[in-house]
Amino acid sequence: MVARMSIKSRPTYPAKNEQRRGDSVRAEFALLIGLGTAVIFFAAGDQLVEIVAHPVALGVVFVWLFAVILWSAVSGVRHADCLAVKWGEPYGTLVLTLSAISIEVVVVSTAMLHGENNPTLGRDAVFAVIMIALNGFVGLCLLVGGLRYREQHYNLQGVNSYLNVIMTLAVLGLILPNFTTTTRGPTFSTEQQIFLIVMSLLLYGIFLLIQTTRHRRYFIDSKHAGVEASSAHHSLRVRSTGFHSAMLLLYLVTVILLAKKFAIPLDNSIEKFGLPQEFGGTMIAVLVLAPEGIGAIEAALANELQRSINILLGSVLATIGLTIPAVVTISLMTKRSVVLGVEGGNLPLLLLTLAACVVTFTSRRTNVLQGCIHLLLFAVFVLLIFAP
Repeated sequence: MVARMSIKSRPTYPAKNEQRRGDSVRAEFALLIGLGTAVIFFAAGDQLVEIVAHPVALGVVFVWLFAVILWSAVSGVRHADCLAVKWGEPYGTLVLTLSAISIEVVVVSTAMLHGENNPTLGRDAVFAVIMIALNGFVGLCLLVGGLRYREQHYNLQGVNSYLNVIMTLAVLGLILPNFTTTTRGPTFSTEQQIFLIVMSLLLYGIFLLIQTTRHRRYFIDSKHAGVEASSAHHSLRVRSTGFHSAMLLLYLVTVILLAKKFAIPLDNSIEKFGLPQEFGGTMIAVLVLAPEGIGAIEAALANELQRSINILLGSVLATIGLTIPAVVTISLMTKRSVVLGVEGGNLPLLLLTLAACVVTFTSRRTNVLQGCIHLLLFAVFVLLIFAP
């Protein structure tokens, strides 16, 4: 009798293994869809992405690529989170940030080199990232965190380091061009552009050294350092570093390949439907920030506000420190003009956003009111896109 029971119980182990393999395949289903979509679009050449005469088909291609890229990016973030568990902060967040920024650089550069010159696309994308991250997602994180925990705490030294570099690069890259006299309009001369490239990359490199080596403790909340991996990432299935690194790389390559194709229907849609030029930059920013924003909100709900800050402020800093030099470099190499200075109502909105961030993060705690203020500024940003 015992022998019969043992024989019947043996098949449960293969069944469990098969179930685990099935769960793994379902978890990476986005990669299969992404690679399949990339094969379809690259095999078709420009026939699918250059559909301009048929507005419905153009819209379908736009939505198709946008959805697949977003799904793949969100799935890739899961592996970046697993690396964050294994490596600890701020390394995990840094991997996530640099992965997202590489997507932005590819989309912006492809759109700039496609069709008619769009000199404001790079500026619009960077400005949209700042508005969505510092107002939209920061506001949501502070709101949901305040509603659940009343007050949340963070490391003041780390936030001050972020804001100091962000304000410097934002003013020099997006505001100063409006007031220089060497060239007309909100642009830089060749010498000024070269200086901006070198200065931005150098300052961002120094910040990375500070963040990862010399003053790493600035970017870790000491109150939650012991429970960080168990609270914020309790639902993750963590495997080996090699597995998650390989999967993150595969997702990143897939998203970059699709992003190069997505930039073409994005540019065509703006021209075909008469959309505001700022719409293109906003769509790029949404693709870049959506996965990071989701991770930041989840961290805020888990009372890990420091991780939310590392994600969002790190995204803004990397965008300004890397995307602007990439845009300017493309301009110098292709002789295409590029507009950097923020104009119109967006200029005071940028200054107000930077000032609001300084006021919000002047103490070591946040609440619901601060979140509402940032969400109000985000609503103004959306309004100015369609009613400048």
